[in-house]
Amino acid sequence: MNFRTILILGALSAFGPLAIDFYLPAFPSMALAFGTDEQHVQLTLAAYFLGLSLGQLAYGPIADRFGRRIPLLSGVGLFTLASLACAYAPNLEWLIGARFVQALGGCAGMVISRAVVSDKCDAVGSAKVFSQLMLVMGLAPILAPMLGGLLVNTTGWQSIFLVLTGFSALAGLAVALGLPESMPATMPRQPLSGALRQYTRLVKDSVYLGHALTGGIAIAGMFAYIAGSPFVFIKLYGVPAEHFGWLFGTNAAGFILVAQVNARLLAKRGPAFLLVRAVWVYFLAGLTLLAVGAMRPEALWPLLIPLFICIASLGCIIPNASACAMNGQGARAGSASAMLGCLQFSIAAGAAALVGVLHDGSAVPMALVISLCGLLVVSVALLTRRLQNARALAQAPG
Repeated sequence: MNFRTILILGALSAFGPLAIDFYLPAFPSMALAFGTDEQHVQLTLAAYFLGLSLGQLAYGPIADRFGRRIPLLSGVGLFTLASLACAYAPNLEWLIGARFVQALGGCAGMVISRAVVSDKCDAVGSAKVFSQLMLVMGLAPILAPMLGGLLVNTTGWQSIFLVLTGFSALAGLAVALGLPESMPATMPRQPLSGALRQYTRLVKDSVYLGHALTGGIAIAGMFAYIAGSPFVFIKLYGVPAEHFGWLFGTNAAGFILVAQVNARLLAKRGPAFLLVRAVWVYFLAGLTLLAVGAMRPEALWPLLIPLFICIASLGCIIPNASACAMNGQGARAGSASAMLGCLQFSIAAGAAALVGVLHDGSAVPMALVISLCGLLVVSVALLTRRLQNARALAQAPG
């Protein structure tokens, strides 16, 4: 896959992180503008997550029926218009609705970019591309809040959504001019009436479901970290708010670095081989994090070391699990990508909520959820590997 295509897919993959992290610093300004509190402004975030979950399931069958370009251009166009509607929202209710529509458009890029990779690459090639796209997942949470805070302080919260409007319009132009249809002309087009049947088949495909759950549970561990780290770092250990980004950025740098190392290791080892070994690293680091958190150390650094290893190992787990899940999906790649994304966000949202439910004024809830994700990840990955080997043996000639 050439660099231009990877760059366009990276921009499409950025829609989700940007639309989530970019406007977080604007919550106080938006609450003031609409005469409400930040808790009510958070409903705009909940609406976005709901749109992401529902929209991904819709785009999968559409992409398998009409190809990749038409739904992709439609989704990017919808995101652009919704971003403009957000910028000029007259009240909070309008903004909540516009955010929901924005998510419906933005998830097209998330779903269809994975389907495009599956169309063009085998399992190893897909894992390499997904590793490169991890740069977006790692950099966006660092850069987006910083840029968002700068825009809020200089030009107001509306400018954030105007920037998103411009970014998505440019991404749409790039798709129109530089991303040809990737779905092979000889590949059968799946009827929309069979969407439910396709999802049922995917759920019954134990190998696909196992790899999808492995990646989804791993991402849930990352969301537990995102949900719990502000309290642990700032409130519990007194890290100045202006220094929080440096700690967050250090862990993101580990994630990015491992993802790039993973891309190079794939030249010698397949994604399934690397995945099974990476989940053990995540599991052991998660157990160490829980043990350290239970001791309630006075200093922060004992927690930072296993936490860094946990987050860094995800740079190997997530792209390889995605590649293994998407491998061989063919005509149903869109539906497979949609279910993969829906599982990821659903499980991740549950993990983030669990951190809040278990809150006890210590680092234990965050560490407990991360370690639990590690236990589930290694269990599901090993079971899936066993099922995959059994399938390969059964399909072997003779």
